[in-house]
Amino acid sequence: MTSAISLAGPKQIDHQRTTELQLVLVPYNVFETDEELNHRMEILSKLNSLVKEWIRDSSIKRNMPPNVAEQVGGKIYTFGSYRLGVHHKGADIDALCVAPRHIDRSDYFTSFFEVLKQQNEVTDLRVSGMCSCKFYATELL
Repeated sequence: MTSAISLAGPKQIDHQRTTELQLVLVPYNVFETDEELNHRMEILSKLNSLVKEWIRDSSIKRNMPPNVAEQVGGKIYTFGSYRLGVHHKGADIDALCVAPRHIDRSDYFTSFFEVLKQQNEVTDLRVSGMCSCKFYATELL
C-alpha cells in the first residue's frame, strides 16, 4: 500500500466543480434516491443474515454443538464501486462472503447456492467457475 499523493483537503474551486458536475449529471438519472440506497442496505442486511444462518446450519451438520455454532460468525463485506460510494443507479454490489475455516469453498457453491435459490427475490442465479456466484434480486433491478 502506498501513501496518499496529497493529504490536502479540497479547495473551494473543487467543491464548486463537483457541484457543477452533479448538476450536469442530474438529467441522466444516474443518482439513486435515498429510498433506493436504503433498499440496497436492506438487501445487504438480508444477505448477511442468510450467510450467518447458512454458516450456523452448516456447522451443526458438521456435528458442532448448536450453542457453539451460534457463535462462529461469518460476514459479508462490500467492495468495489458500492463500497467506495461511486456506484450509479442500478449498479451491482460486489460482496465478499467470509466464513470460518471449517466451511469449505465447495459448501459455498453447493449448499449456499441452494439457500439463495430458495429466496423469492432471487431471479437469476449462476455459478461461474469456482470463483464467484452471481445472483440478481428482482427488487434491485
